[in-house]
Amino acid sequence: MRIQVRRTGGFAGIERHAEVDTSGRPDAHEWHALAERALTAGRGTPPVGVPDGFSYRITVDDRTVYCADPRLTEEQRRLISRVLKEGA
Repeated sequence: MRIQVRRTGGFAGIERHAEVDTSGRPDAHEWHALAERALTAGRGTPPVGVPDGFSYRITVDDRTVYCADPRLTEEQRRLISRVLKEGA
């Protein structure tokens, strides 16, 4: 499974992108479960965010959803943080 996160917006407007490939990882099942829960709560189109807030595009394999601060679910927040921290 390939998980990609793209963050845009914020005060400086700097875009950030990271990706994690779970193939062969010993914790792949944890990533898959978290990604599925995050996708379930996402939207098919970019939501209207708040001024200077971050907007996110989460893509898992061929499925893409959108979400924005401050209305992230706990699962979305955890997945975004993990991918941006561990991804290349």
